Amino acid sequence: MIWRKEYSLDELNQLFARYMTGYLDIKASKITPESLEATMPITEKVLQPFGILHGGASVVLAESVGSIASALIIDTEKYNAVGLEINANHLRPGKMGNVATARCIPIHLGRTTHVWDIKIQDEKNRIICVSRLTVAIIKK
Repeated sequence: MIWRKEYSLDELNQLFARYMTGYLDIKASKITPESLEATMPITEKVLQPFGILHGGASVVLAESVGSIASALIIDTEKYNAVGLEINANHLRPGKMGNVATARCIPIHLGRTTHVWDIKIQDEKNRIICVSRLTVAIIKK
């Protein structure tokens, strides 16, 4: 298990309920010993002008799930987990009324950086977006 302790979905959703993730209705949906998943409903809040999922909303989902995953690994009394770099390839449109699910798995868990592979899929398990997030672990 990569997490510092066992977390419940309720505990994780207290983190997701705040700030931008709360506004976009992003919620933790699954935690395994090696991965974290979160969902985001595709509503008007996250559409671009042509009526499909905004790429920036996909990036918010990816960075949010990865940053929280890093925070679950470190001692947050001593360190912060902050996004350092993110890239995203938008492969297919997300459609209004569907739910986007991001699955985050580690590529590298070092002392000062974490690198996450994040795949965002629709309800038919088709990949909407693939992202790689690097998180810096910095002293408070």
